[in-house]
Amino acid sequence: MLVAGILSLILTAAGSRWIDFLYQIPNAPLTFPEEIASRSKFRKPLMFLLMSMCLISFSSTPLPQFFYLTAIIFFLTLITFTDFEQYVIFNKMLLPFAVLGILAAIHLNLPITDRILAAIIGGGIFLVIALISGGGIGGGDIKLVFVLGIWLGSEILVNVVLAASIFGGVIAMLLILTKKMNRQSYFAYGPYFTLTTILILTCEKFF
Repeated sequence: MLVAGILSLILTAAGSRWIDFLYQIPNAPLTFPEEIASRSKFRKPLMFLLMSMCLISFSSTPLPQFFYLTAIIFFLTLITFTDFEQYVIFNKMLLPFAVLGILAAIHLNLPITDRILAAIIGGGIFLVIALISGGGIGGGDIKLVFVLGIWLGSEILVNVVLAASIFGGVIAMLLILTKKMNRQSYFAYGPYFTLTTILILTCEKFF
């Protein structure tokens, strides 16, 4: 438990610093650039709490699996917060996240073909949905589903997408009914994909 806490503290500090760095890049695609401080004031304690709970649940996992589980939790946590705070999922996070997913599949002898197909089909379906809906789903969400396909494979990706879509749809409907947003407003689906994945990871530890 102590090791998980220390590791979570290090990852929280490094991850939050990385987010702040990406926010400061000129022309960064931020939705609320004037509200960075106010929208991120609870980021570090919440990140630490989330990562600590996950890493403690992985404490009995063999070292190679623990490394990759820690990596996916780290990236999922960062993506959750950037999408909640600024409605943005950075390519600079998605690229190393995808590369690590491929390395995990090779290192752990996971079915790489299934993961590639899950990424292509999953990302392709969401691309079509985005085109049909006129941009209701952002490019970051499409790329996130692609990367999750690499990490999760087809069966678990389907479960994540279904559960996250239902959860996110209910929240979106509640926001519309309470007039917090309208049907034309952008809705960040990314955190629902990431948090659903985290929940499944901590329950099943599928590596």
